[in-house]
Amino acid sequence: MELNTYITFGGQCEAAFRFYERILGGKITMMLTHAETPAVQHVPKDWQGKIMHARLQFGDRSLMACDAPPGRYEPAKGFHVQVGFSDATEADRIYHALAANGKETMPIQETFWAARFGMLVDQFGIPWMINCDKAA
Repeated sequence: MELNTYITFGGQCEAAFRFYERILGGKITMMLTHAETPAVQHVPKDWQGKIMHARLQFGDRSLMACDAPPGRYEPAKGFHVQVGFSDATEADRIYHALAANGKETMPIQETFWAARFGMLVDQFGIPWMINCDKAA
């Protein structure tokens, strides 16, 4: 079984994934626009350059996404994309990079379970949890 996170954007998928690729160090392995598919005739002209499917690869893990068609986008709620680190400095770096132009919902800090833990909503409206476990 494969279990991955799939995010829906309201038109910013390409910008978000290029940002995530740069910040998180993954590799975009697919970025397909609506115009590049047989479904192009069912999409408004101004939406054809938007993303129908994208995949950002991190080793054997993927973050996938698309731009929801007009009138179908709903803001993210009820989940977080969680990223775990073994290095506190890297956890801090990623947290602050994702939080730039976004909203911190829990500043990154030491907790009883983690060397570093923080939550935020990034500039694209995606909620994130950043965690760095304490050494055993």
